[in-house]
Amino acid sequence: MKHTLSVLVEDEAGVLSRIAGLFARRGFNIESLAVGPAEQMGVSRITMVVPGEDRIIEQLTKQLYKLINVLKVQDITETPCVERELMLIKVNATAQLRSEILEIVQIFRAKVVDVSEDSLTIEVSGDPGKMVAIVQMLNKFGIREIARTGKVALTRESGVNTEYLKSLEAKLQY
Repeated sequence: MKHTLSVLVEDEAGVLSRIAGLFARRGFNIESLAVGPAEQMGVSRITMVVPGEDRIIEQLTKQLYKLINVLKVQDITETPCVERELMLIKVNATAQLRSEILEIVQIFRAKVVDVSEDSLTIEVSGDPGKMVAIVQMLNKFGIREIARTGKVALTRESGVNTEYLKSLEAKLQY
C-alpha cells in the first residue's frame, strides 16, 4: 500500500538529506517527494509517497521523529485530503492532430504552455488520478517528455472525504 506522509521540518541545510538517508538505510523507496516552505517562517513541509505496510510506516514515522530537525510527522493516507500534482507533458502534435489534442487539453482543464511545429507542451494540475488519465489519453500521439512534481497534500478541515463521495456517486449511477 502507498502511504502519504506529511512531515514538518526546521528549514535548515541537510534535513532532506538526513531524511532520505534514513529511508535509504532501511531499503525504502520514496516514490514521490515535494518540499516547500510551510505556513510558519523557518519551517518546511515535506510531502512524500512511500510504499509499505502500516506497521513498517509506523516504524519509519518513529525513526523520523528521532531526527533532530523533524517537528511533526503525519500519515495522512486515510485522512480526507486535498491532493495535487503538477505535470508538464510534451507530446507530438502534427497540424492534423492538433485539434484533437487541444480538445483533450480542454476536457482536462489543462493548458498549452509551448507550441512548436511538431509538438505541444501541456501543463496539467490536479489529483494523481487526473495525471494518469491524461497521460493515457495523450499516449496515442506519442509522448516525448514528462516532468512531474511530487504530490502535495493538506488535510481537509471540513473532514469531507471526496474519495468516499466519488464512490457513493458511482454506486448511485448504476
